[in-house]
Amino acid sequence: MSVPGSAASAAPILEMRGIDKRFPGVHALKKCRLSLQPGEVLALVGENGAGKSTMMKILTGIYSEYEGEIILGGKPVRFATTREAQNAGISIVHQELNMLNQMTVAKNIFIGRESRGFFYNERKLNKAAQALIDEFAIHVRPTDIIANLSVGKMQMVEIARAMSFPETRVLVLDEPTAALSDTESKDLFAKMRRLKAQGVGIIFISHRMQEIMEIADRVTVMRDGEYVGALNTNECQISDIITLMVGRSIAHAVKEKSEVAPDAPVVLEASNLCSKVVKDVSFTLRKGEILGFAGLVGAGRTETMRLVFGADRMHSGSVRINGQPVVIRRPADAVRAGLGYLSEDRKRYGLVTGMSVTRNAVMASMDRFISHGMFISWKECRRETERYIGSLRIKTPGSDQLVRNLSGGNQQKVIIAKWLIRNCEILVFDEPTRGIDVGAKAEIYDLIRALAKQGKSIIMISSELPEVLHLCDRVVVMCEGRKTAEYDIADASQEKIVHSATQYADAEEAPADAV
Repeated sequence: MSVPGSAASAAPILEMRGIDKRFPGVHALKKCRLSLQPGEVLALVGENGAGKSTMMKILTGIYSEYEGEIILGGKPVRFATTREAQNAGISIVHQELNMLNQMTVAKNIFIGRESRGFFYNERKLNKAAQALIDEFAIHVRPTDIIANLSVGKMQMVEIARAMSFPETRVLVLDEPTAALSDTESKDLFAKMRRLKAQGVGIIFISHRMQEIMEIADRVTVMRDGEYVGALNTNECQISDIITLMVGRSIAHAVKEKSEVAPDAPVVLEASNLCSKVVKDVSFTLRKGEILGFAGLVGAGRTETMRLVFGADRMHSGSVRINGQPVVIRRPADAVRAGLGYLSEDRKRYGLVTGMSVTRNAVMASMDRFISHGMFISWKECRRETERYIGSLRIKTPGSDQLVRNLSGGNQQKVIIAKWLIRNCEILVFDEPTRGIDVGAKAEIYDLIRALAKQGKSIIMISSELPEVLHLCDRVVVMCEGRKTAEYDIADASQEKIVHSATQYADAEEAPADAV
C-alpha cells in the first residue's frame, strides 16, 4: 500500500522478504515480510509472541541464522553481528533496557566508539554526551551512573545512544515510550519527525494505539509469527488495527460503580507514610478491592508502595494488616505478612531471566516444596507451575523453558504465578500492562478481576487512565509525593484525575495541608 507524502514515490530503503525463523520447538516466523520507505514511520504491531522482536533481531544482526532475504538500499545484505548492522546504518533501541548499569551516561552512549575520532579522552566524551543530553532534554549529567537513574531516564539515554550514530538510515524503536512520561514521549516524537524529514526510515513497535495513530504513516500487522496485513493510518481506525492483530474486537468500558461490599473489612491501612520522596500519604485497602494509584511519572506512587513493601526506608508512618500493626523493614517481612509486589521493572526486580519458568514461579515459596527436611521436590514444583501455566494461559513450550525466551506478556504472567503460588492476599501491581499488547492486556484485566472476586485485594499503579477507570473500585491520585485526591470509581473521570495529578505540578511547594 502506498504511503501519503513524499515517501510514497521513493523506492523502499528496506525490504524483508520471506523471513523464516525456528527455535527448538517453536516456529517463530513464517515467511514474514515488511517494507520501509525513506522518511517513513512504520508501526510494527502484534500481540506479544507475534514475532515482532524476532524480526528486528534478524534485521539488526542479533540472529544470523534464518531463511529469507533482506534488501537494504536496493542491495541484499546479511548481518552476522550487530556491529555489521550498525555500520550499514541500522540502529535499534530494544524493549528491555540494554545498558551497563555501573558505567556513566557518557560511556553508555558511546560504548565501543571511545577511540574513534575525537572520542579519545573522557573530557571530550562527556562534552559530546552533553550535546545529546541537551538535545533530548534528558536532565541528567554525562557523569551520572546509569544505575542511579529512573527507568524513564535510562530509556531516554538509550534512545539518545541509538540516534547518536550519524550514519543511521533505519532506526528501530521497540516499545520506546513504555517508561516515558507524556512530555518525554512528545519530545521523542518531535525528534522522530526531524529524523523522518532527513530521510531516515523508522520502525516503531508499540502497543499504544493512540501513539501509533499520531506518529506512524503505515502499520504492518503480525499474528502468531506471520504477516497478516498492512494499513495506512490515515485510512483506518484503532479498532481496525486491533481486529487485525487479535482476530477479534476488544472493548473496555468504564466501570460504573465499585464492586466492593460496603462492609468489606480493611485488610491494609497505611498511615502518614513519609520518606525523602513520599510526603504524609495515608490510604486503606479493603478485601476484594482493586485500588488504583494514578498520577504523572515521578508522582511518588511507586515510592509509596516500596515503603509499604519494605524496599525503601520509611522515615515515619505505620502499616496495619488485618487490623494488626506490622513492622516491615525489608521485602521478606512483607512477603511473610502476605504481600506480593509486581514491579514496573520486571527484569530487574521480578524475574531471573536466565532461569526456568518453574524456578521463577516457585522462587517465593521454596519452603513449601522441601521434602525430607532438606531436599526440594522439583517434581512438585513443576506440577504446581504447570497448573498455573494452564490457568493463566502462559504461552511456553514447557515449565523448563528459560524465562528470557518468553514474550513480555508471558513474563508478566510468570510473576503473577509466583505470587499466586505464594498465596499472597494483598497484591501490588505496578504498571502491570507496560509493554504488553492489547490481547494480553485483556487477559491481565480478566485475571485481576478474577483475583478480586476470589477475595484478593489489589493495588494497581498505572499511567494509563483508561485501564484505571476500567478496573478500579477506587482511585487515589498523587502529585509530587503527596496524595491530592481520592475518588470512588462512580465519581471518577479522566478530567478529575488529570486535574488532581497536576495540582501542584507547577508549584515549588504544595500546601502543607494537602491530602
